Amino acid sequence: MSLAVKAGTIALPGAMRHNSRMEPADPTDRRHDDGPSATVAEGERKVSSALEALLDFYISAGADGWLELEPSDAFALSETVPAARTAPAGMPAAPTAGPAARQMPPQFQPPQSQPPQSQPPRSAPPMRAPAAPAQGAMAAGAAVVPGDEVVVAAREAARTAATLDDLRETLSRFDGCNLKLTAKSLVFADGPANARVMFVGEAPGREEDARGLPFVGRSGQLLDRMLEAIGLARGEVYITNVVPWRPPGNRTPSPQETEICKPFVLRQIELVRPKVLVFLGGASAKALTGVQDGILRLRGRWLDLPLGPAAQGATIRAVATLHPAYLLRSPVQKRYAWRDFLAIRAALDEASGT
Repeated sequence: MSLAVKAGTIALPGAMRHNSRMEPADPTDRRHDDGPSATVAEGERKVSSALEALLDFYISAGADGWLELEPSDAFALSETVPAARTAPAGMPAAPTAGPAARQMPPQFQPPQSQPPQSQPPRSAPPMRAPAAPAQGAMAAGAAVVPGDEVVVAAREAARTAATLDDLRETLSRFDGCNLKLTAKSLVFADGPANARVMFVGEAPGREEDARGLPFVGRSGQLLDRMLEAIGLARGEVYITNVVPWRPPGNRTPSPQETEICKPFVLRQIELVRPKVLVFLGGASAKALTGVQDGILRLRGRWLDLPLGPAAQGATIRAVATLHPAYLLRSPVQKRYAWRDFLAIRAALDEASGT
């Protein structure tokens, strides 16, 4: 009797197969014929599905091609590539001996030629430390490393703006914040320059970035209704953000990004000189006043925000309230925002003498 060996299993001919009770197999019963093959097919299908899922993951991660068929030693590459990179112009890099270099693919093999013996070897030029980013480099639109130099440049640029239009133009030319490289548009402000009340948020979102105006999405629509509830129209108030560019993915701006952009919003406050300044959310209040309390403890508390040196010690009354986006997620907190807006209305009436 011959045995058929396939896929690691020993299969008896169909006429000699037995069922679980050791009885002769029924030649008309096809369940026993396709059992092993069905198992193999199912395994192949699972493997194929897993490979397809892995390929989809690589493609979505950006790995859509391979440079070589054979694996390479990354440690050997890290030892030889810097040597080739630091060699003087016109001089081939010295080959690296050892088994690691022999395992490298041909396209990564360093040249094997040596400089003529009659010429003395020249040393590689000394490595220089990278220079600090200057205003000229920022004007070129390249990414910069946030630091004290950029913050000082932002303060100087904001201080020279005499009007809101000048400040907008200055901010559009300022390249010290890397958020400008990923944002679609500059979201400067919305509202009249002589507004009696000014609202400051943290940073624009997707819809604000698309339209170039602050608070025009769902949060902005809720803010419009809250203003109407106390007798104010959108066109009567001045609205802006601490950060005028949308962070990628609506993430929270970093402390460095906030510090770089803060001089521009402070200059806006100095130029508008509102009777009442309202912080929409705890982030803008912390950035401009330095308080560390949470928004639920900070809201409704009146503060005095000092203006710049040119204002000769003048201050502006400021209050923090809940951000409209937070109210959309927690509608039960609208009762606190309503109290804050009633206090804002009362403060405006008091400043007008009514």
